[in-house]
Order: sequence, then C-alpha cells, then structure tokens
Amino acid sequence: MEQEEYEKEAIDWSYIEFVDNQDILDLIEKKPGGIIALLDEACMFPRSTHETFAQKLYQTFKDHKRFSKPKLSRTDFTIYHYAGDVTYQTELFLDKNKDYVVPEHQALLAASKCSFVSSLFPPLPEESSKSSKFSSIGSGFKLQLQSLLETLSSTEPHYVRCVKPNNALKPAIFENNNVLQQLRCGGVMEAIRISCAGFPSRKLFHEFIDRFVILAPEVRNKSGKKDDIAACKKILEKSNLTGYQIGKTKVFLRAGQMAELDGLRGEILGRSGTKIQRRACTYMCRKKFVLLKSSATQIQAFCRGQMTRHLHEGMRREAASLKIQKYARRFLKRKAYNNLRFSAISIQASLRAISAHNELRSRKRTVAATVIQTHCRRKLANLRYRRLKEAALIIQCAVRGSNAFGELVKLRMAAKETGALQDAKDKLEKQVKELTSSLQLEKKLRAELEESKNQEIARLQSALEMTQLELKETKEMQNKEGQTAKNIAVTQEVPVTNDVLVKKPAAENEGLKETKELPLKESAAASSTSEQVPTTQGIPVTSDELTKKLTAENERLKALVSSLEQKIEETEKKYEETSKHAMEAESKIIELKTAMQRLEEKILDIETEDQILRQQALLSASNSKTSETAATSAPLENDQQAQMSPGSSKKSLGREDSKTSSQNGRQQENVDTLLKCVSQNLGFSQEKPVAAFTIYKCLLHWKSFEAEKTSVFDRLIEMIGSALEDQDNNDHMAYWLSNTCALLFLLQRSLKSSGSSADRPAATSIFSRMTQSFRSSSANLPVGVVQLVEAKYPALLFKQQLTAYVEKIFGIIRDKLKKELSRHVSSCIQVPRTSEESKDDTSPASHWQSIIECLNQFLSTLKDNFVPPILVQKIFTQNFAYMNVQIFNSLLQHKECSTFSNGEYVKSGLDSLEKWCTEAKEEYAGSAWDELKHTRQAVGFLVMPEKSKISYDEITNDLCTVLSVQQFYKLCTLYSDGNNNESVSADVMSSMKLLMTDDSEDDSSSFLLDEDSSIPFLVEDITDSMKVQDFADVKPSAELTENPDFQFLQE
Repeated sequence: MEQEEYEKEAIDWSYIEFVDNQDILDLIEKKPGGIIALLDEACMFPRSTHETFAQKLYQTFKDHKRFSKPKLSRTDFTIYHYAGDVTYQTELFLDKNKDYVVPEHQALLAASKCSFVSSLFPPLPEESSKSSKFSSIGSGFKLQLQSLLETLSSTEPHYVRCVKPNNALKPAIFENNNVLQQLRCGGVMEAIRISCAGFPSRKLFHEFIDRFVILAPEVRNKSGKKDDIAACKKILEKSNLTGYQIGKTKVFLRAGQMAELDGLRGEILGRSGTKIQRRACTYMCRKKFVLLKSSATQIQAFCRGQMTRHLHEGMRREAASLKIQKYARRFLKRKAYNNLRFSAISIQASLRAISAHNELRSRKRTVAATVIQTHCRRKLANLRYRRLKEAALIIQCAVRGSNAFGELVKLRMAAKETGALQDAKDKLEKQVKELTSSLQLEKKLRAELEESKNQEIARLQSALEMTQLELKETKEMQNKEGQTAKNIAVTQEVPVTNDVLVKKPAAENEGLKETKELPLKESAAASSTSEQVPTTQGIPVTSDELTKKLTAENERLKALVSSLEQKIEETEKKYEETSKHAMEAESKIIELKTAMQRLEEKILDIETEDQILRQQALLSASNSKTSETAATSAPLENDQQAQMSPGSSKKSLGREDSKTSSQNGRQQENVDTLLKCVSQNLGFSQEKPVAAFTIYKCLLHWKSFEAEKTSVFDRLIEMIGSALEDQDNNDHMAYWLSNTCALLFLLQRSLKSSGSSADRPAATSIFSRMTQSFRSSSANLPVGVVQLVEAKYPALLFKQQLTAYVEKIFGIIRDKLKKELSRHVSSCIQVPRTSEESKDDTSPASHWQSIIECLNQFLSTLKDNFVPPILVQKIFTQNFAYMNVQIFNSLLQHKECSTFSNGEYVKSGLDSLEKWCTEAKEEYAGSAWDELKHTRQAVGFLVMPEKSKISYDEITNDLCTVLSVQQFYKLCTLYSDGNNNESVSADVMSSMKLLMTDDSEDDSSSFLLDEDSSIPFLVEDITDSMKVQDFADVKPSAELTENPDFQFLQE
C-alpha cells in the first residue's frame, strides 16, 4: 500500500524489499494442492489414515522450499514459517478436522428462539451448504480467514501488539531477548524497517502549510497548487532538511523529520509568546507606575516628613542587609565549591581505578600471551630438533661405512709408532665386526619372524573362510528347518524364537570374524557375545540340535581366535626383544666409534707434542753451537738425509741459508709495510673491515699459518695492543672490535689443527660430530675467500690471543657504557625534589632522556663500525641488567624510593626504554628489555591501586612472577603512599612470613640482585652470526694494491 501511494504521487523512491509469506499461504490454503485441501480430501475417504495423509504430503511438497520431512519421523512434517520452524504431528489431524455436526441439526439449533443457543450455531453460508454436505474445521477456518481479510482490506486497521514481558507471569520483570523474539516473530521489527526505509510521515499541502507556515512567514499570502508546492519547498529549505519528497498532493518526510519541524515550530512559538508576554507586562507595569506616581504625588506632601524620620532607619537596615548578604553568599559559594571539589575527586578516583584495572588486564593478557608463546616456541623447537635428529641419523647410516673405513686407515697410520695402542685398536675392530655381525643376525631374525607372522595370518584367514562356508551351510539348513517348523507350529511364538536363535549365533560369528581381523576389538566383541548367550538360553527353543551345533561352532571359533591372539602376542614380544637387542648393538657400535675417535685424537695430540719438542730441541741446539755444527741438526727432518756426506751437506746448507736470509729480509719488509698500513683506519668495504681481510689474505699467501716458527703473529698482537691504548675513543675501540671479530671469524673457518682439542672440546656424541662435519663442509664453500689449512702451534696461539683481545675490547666498551649510564641511573631511581631554593631547571624526565641519548650514541657508533649484531646485543643486554640491578636494589633498600609517586616516575622512564628497544629492533637490542623484568614487576606493584584486595596467588602467578618471597616481602614493608593507601592485606603478609620461616637463617641481603660481569659469548657465537659469502666482494687496501709485492690481493 505504501509503494502504491509512492507511485500514485510520482515521487523518487526505490523499491523496498520485504519478506513475503505468500508461498506459505499458498502451501497451506491454495486450491486444490494446499495442505487444507489435501486434509479435506483425506477426510472424505473412510480408509484414509494419518500415515497415508503424511505420504500424500511428502509426495506433493517434496520440492517445496518451505516444507520438509524430519529425519527421525515417518508421519511428521515441518513448515518454515516467518516466525520460525514448526513441526506438525499428523496422528490426530483427520479426527480433529472432521466436523461431526449435521447440517440439519445446526440449522434447527440456529433457528432456536433462545438467543444464546442461536449464537452458538450461526447459519452456514449458502456456498458451503450448496457445494457439499461435508464440512471440516479446516474449511471453516479458511472461510473465517477470508472474511477477516475482506474486513481488513475494506478498513484502515490499527494494530495493537500484546507482548508477554516474561515467562514467569510476574510484574516488573522484562526479559529483553524474549520480548525481542516476540517482536521479530510478530513482524513488528520488519514493519518498522519498511517504514523507516520509506517515508512514514506525509501531509497534504494545505495541512502542511497551515501547520508549518510559521517557519517561513513570507509564503503566507500565496495561493494555488503551484504556489503550495513552492511554499512547501520554501519551508523545507529554510528548515535545512534533506531526503524529503514532494508529490502531487502530499509532502513525504523521512523518519524523524516531522519531529524536527515540530521542534522548530515550537521554538518559534516560544519566542513569539515571550514577545507577547513582554509587551503585556510592559503595559501593565506602566499603568501601575502611572497610578503609583499620581498617588505618590498626592501623598508626597504628607509622607515627606515621615520619610525623613525613617531615612536613618533605612540606611541602618541597608548596611545590615549588605552584611547579611555577604555572609550568605560566601556560605553558598563555599558549599558549591566543596560539592564541586568532592565530585571532581570522586571522578578522578574512578577514572584512575578504571585505568589501573585496564592496565592490570593488559598485563595479565601480556603474561598469558608470553606463556602461550613460550609453549608454542618450545613445541616448534622440539619439532625442529626431532626433524634434525632424524636427518642426522639418516645421513649417519649412509656415510657410516666410508667414515669408519677412513678412520681405521688413519688409526693404522698413526699407530705405527705406538704399538701399545695398536692392540686396543685391533680389539675394538673385532668388537665392531662382532657387533655388526650380531646386528645382521638380528635383522635376519626379525625378517624371519615377520615372514612367519604373515604365514600364520594367512593360515588363520583360510581357516576363517572355511568356518564362514560351514556357517552358510548351517544357515541354509536352519532356514529349511524353520520353514518346516512354520507349517507345524500352532502359535506364532516358535518361529520367532527360531529366527532369534538364527540371528544371534550369526551375529556372534560376525563378531568373531571382526576380532580375528582386528585383535584390538576382541574384548568388546567377546563382551557382546557373552551378553547375548544368556538371552538365547532364556527363549523357548524347539530345535535343540540346531542350537547345539551353532554353540559348538561358536566355541570352536572362540578357541581359534584366542590361540591366534596368543601367537600374535608372542610374535610381538619377540619383535620387541629383537628391536631392543638391535638398539643396544647400535649404541655399542656408536660407543666403540667414539672411543676410536678419542684414541685417534690422543695419537694426534702425542704427535703434535713430539713435533713441538723436536722444534724446541732444534732451537736450543742452534743457539748453543756454531753454524758448522748447526748444519748437523738438519738430518732430523727426514731419515734419508742422515746418510749424506758431510761436505755436500755443508754446501747445501750454505746455499739454503743465503736463500732463506734474503727471503726473510724481504718478508720482514712486507710485514712492516702491512703493519704500517693496517695500523691506520682503512675503513670498510661491503660492510666488512678492510684491515682484517687484508691481514688474513697476506697471512694466507705467506703461508704463515703452516709455519712452525714465525714472528708475524707476535708483531700483529703488539700492533693491536698498541692500538688499544687509546681507550677513551669509542669510535676507535668499536673499529678494532669489528676488525678483531672479522679476523677471528676467518681464522676459525680456515685453521684446521692436527689436534682438535686445541680449538674445541672433542665431540663425543653423534649429533655433535654431525654438526662439526656440517661446519667443516660450510667452510669449503667455493667462494674463493676462505681456504682450509693445517695450522701449526704459532697460528693456534695467535688465534687464542686474538680471542682474548676480542673479549678485552668487548669488556672495555661495555664498561664505558656502564660508566656513562651510572651517572644518570642514580638520578633516575628517585623523583627529584623541587624546592624554591633550587635553581636547576632540568625536569625529572631529562635524566631518562639523557640515558636514551647515551644509548643512541653508542648504538650509532657500533653500527657505523659494523660491529657484529650478536656483540651489540650482548653489550646492551648486560648494561640493561646493570640498570635492573641498581634500580631494583635501590627500591628494596630505600623507603623513599618505594612510593606510589616514585613508581610512576620510574614507570615513565621504563616506557621510554621500551620504546627505545622497539626502535632499535631485535637485531641490536636482543633480549635487553627482558633483563628489566625485576624492576618492571616491582614498579608495577607500586603503581597498582587497591593492593589490599589482591590475594597472594594473584600476585605470585600474575603480577610478580619473577620476584622471590623475600624480595616481595621487603617491597611490601617499605611501600608508602602520600594518600594513606594501604599496602597488601594482612593475610598476604602472614602467608609470606610463613614461607620465609624456612629461609630465616639466610643472609639478610639475600633478596638483593648481583651484577654479572662475565663474558656472555663464545667464539662459536661470532662465527655462527657471520657468513663467508659476505667477504667475497670485499676490496683490499688501495695503498697495498699499488705495491708490487702485494699484487696477490687483487686475485
């Protein structure tokens, strides 16, 4: 109707979609295929039942979208109404639909003279009486509905919706969900939506102008249809309304616009009434004033004397009234100020409580997220470790043969000079062979057991098939006997019992078959059969022979299944035992191999010690004898030169000495040139230090790593030591830290000592040996930068000295940063007191800002010198730990620091440190923020409101998880607040005292934190954080490349 009116008025509108229930109405009352029509049709047939009626509905409406059949019922059906899904039961539809009132009797009673009786039986319509004598409740309901629709269409109804507020039928109780569901089911919400989507308010032009002409008085004198439209537009434009539509005869307004117009009209009428009242009051007051003036003029002569007498009295009263007004106003103002102050304090307290609760909630979520992240990371790391372990085991099995053969060859070559170790090696080889043979035998036994197991399963399956065939034969015999029994039996009980007896043993046989295929389900099947056997014995049976055969067959099958299970269990036990033996054999093989590797390493260590002793003997002999006698020490190099003639040896030694002296002199000049160049700041290339790369290339070209005696390494160490004398220059120290780390990385990747115990501890486990093989293989990458060389004792000593210098430079930079921070940390522990005498203009936040500036300065210095990120992380992590120790210990030692205001001050500083960690990123900050966990939790407790309402479990599990009982007890005892806020409750304090009784004998300062000044990294950490490929594009020093002796640097 709304949309028809929109089309009639020719306004601009869009079609409003609404839910149409016409398909449901057609489903119920449409002729001839509706539910009511099918019900009347079923009622006409005497043999119709509710089941036939339901089947008729299923066949007729099987494709209807509003009709469905329930899954668990045969006679019910479901209709999807607008209000919801309704399931109808058809058991009593036919009986309730039939109207057993005879039309003649109804006509007779309708013609009764008693008004009450005649009203109970109204006369039937002529159409229904003429159509057929059959009448039903459904057809009557349909006629009543049609009459109601005709009445509604002929009138303008106004509906009143009755809503039940609650299901308890009690007053003053409103269930919002129930009321909302009733409004939705009744279509009220849909009607409101349609009304709001259209134009619910509309008025004729003259009615609209008559009511709202006051909004635009200039359109009052216009008349005519066009003038009415223009006047309406003028009124609406002046009212600043949008979205309205003007039709041919009416003005259409959106929802709420009529109320806006009425509001504007009310405002104008109010202002007009105010003007009229002002004029009327002016007139009345003027009239009264004129009357009073005339009266005063007449009485003035008589009252002038009286007024003079009362003048003094009036002045006195005026002074008294002014004083009373002053005190009264002061009292009122003071009362209003106190009320306003009390309101502001209460609002501030509530807002602070809300913010504190929000912060506590966020912290709880943060702690929960941290716990979840730890579990997730632990699971991922465990999964990654398992995969790596499996891969290592697979690779180890693949290369075990070749590695064992190579190790045996090396062991044989090394054991020529040590006969005592040869016997041990032979014994170990024999044990390895015996264990490998026993492992092969175990594998063969395992394969034979699996074959026997498969044969046994195949044999049992064939036996099962035979039993199934016999079962089928017994079923056929039983069916024949059952047919004969049906013909003989008088009652219907005997065949039923026979059928039951046939079905139950068959079910038992099927259950036994499933137990044979799946042994894990045997217990369930056996319990089901044991429950079924007594039921079969309780039924009266006519054929005893048949039941005896079936029970015997069942018993045989059960015995067969039990024997099969026993055999399977025995094979499983044997398999577990063989697997255990195999695992033990593998572990013994691994232990033997590790023992062989240790023996090999011992042999190599003995050889290196022998070589060093020989070198020391040669050096001592050369210093004590002359050049002629020194020539005789040359035969120590090999056995063949010992048999040469003395004259020829002297000549060859003379030539070799001249050559070596010239080469040594030239090499010393090259070393001097290198040291002179490297001592300067050569800068960086491709973010890598040029000096370290140049030193490494020169040492590699001069084969200094393989030399048994050289002074290059000592001079390099002296040069680095002299460069570190200027410890006040942070940029200089960071530059040499970057160079020493890069040179140490290159040495770690290149040097391969004959005794591996000099570099790293011996790898005793399989996984550690695999990781070492991976590291050694990564060093052989074809990048043309790093080469593996056999390092001698001077090279290994130089590497150890270089490692010591890296640790020394790291400690210098760390301590310098710690010294810079210690100046400001003491000022950041407590809020600075402001007094009138102090002339310092620095704010409390400036101390924390100075810490941030110091951190930024050091970070930029380390970044500019390309220090490895792992060392930068360790520097800042230890310094943050130092700040954590200083601030936390101060909170526990000084009462003035454990206050609410001081906690807020420290918390603001911690927020700035957290912001710095996020800006510095995890690559450089690392876990520095986690080092402040003691201070963060202690400060969080200080600024937390309503501490007395928190239990001990909440504090230890959510708020202060890191703090010990002694630390938290000390913090609670020192806490104080200017607003007299209480600390934790007495129950919490008593529980902490009980927990502290066990530790009462400890030192009183055990609650304080200790500072850790150790070196927090290893050489492997530096080497793992850097890659060989990063040095592929590094360019050497330009000063050295111009020298012809250093042309190899350009290769």
